[in-house]
Amino acid sequence: MKIQQTILVDDHKIFRDGLKLLLNEISNIKVVAEASNGKEFLDLLDTYQPDLVFMDIKMPEMNGIDATRMALQKYPNLKVIVLSMSGNEEHFSLSLNAGAMAYLLKNSDKTEIEKAINCVIEEKNYFSEALLKDLVKRNYILSKDTIAPIDNPDKLSQRELEVLQLICKGLANHEIAAELNISPRTVDGHRANILDKTRSKNSISLVVYAIKKGLVNLKDISNNAPA
Repeated sequence: MKIQQTILVDDHKIFRDGLKLLLNEISNIKVVAEASNGKEFLDLLDTYQPDLVFMDIKMPEMNGIDATRMALQKYPNLKVIVLSMSGNEEHFSLSLNAGAMAYLLKNSDKTEIEKAINCVIEEKNYFSEALLKDLVKRNYILSKDTIAPIDNPDKLSQRELEVLQLICKGLANHEIAAELNISPRTVDGHRANILDKTRSKNSISLVVYAIKKGLVNLKDISNNAPA
């Protein structure tokens, strides 16, 4: 099991200390550096070249959204997990559009943090279940076991809807291909069409779109993490 070289970015040292203690209990995580804002983090990147970053959003000098975007421009394989006090929908959307693969609330427990780590290592997204439930309530989906009437303003085909729902479950292209019995190249084409039709910047931001439009069941998203 590859050890994930990890940097913690948060302007509150007490929180960093607590998170570091928690992460030290996870066998494949090694905290190699800490930063109190986005600028400090970017200054550390070349030295440590981490695999994983836990990123706060609101920080002095440079926020976590800008820092995430700039770090991924230089190191596109970097995995960013946002860990924030805010369940604000705008912060959630901006973080995903910047390239973060997971979004957790700061009251997340060790089990959920470990699930998020496992997901991003496997190139899957993970979002705090508490956050998703709140987003769904705001967007008029009544409960995690129900789905609102489909609003399909961008006229996705039935196959594109199926691909979108599997993306939201965290499946990679080859897994979607196997599930639908089509080729990975065909999945690539469907994914490109969905991104274009929905005007989404990346696959992860499609989750926000799917929630807002009632195209996906919350339970399918929140249960995408491996046990």
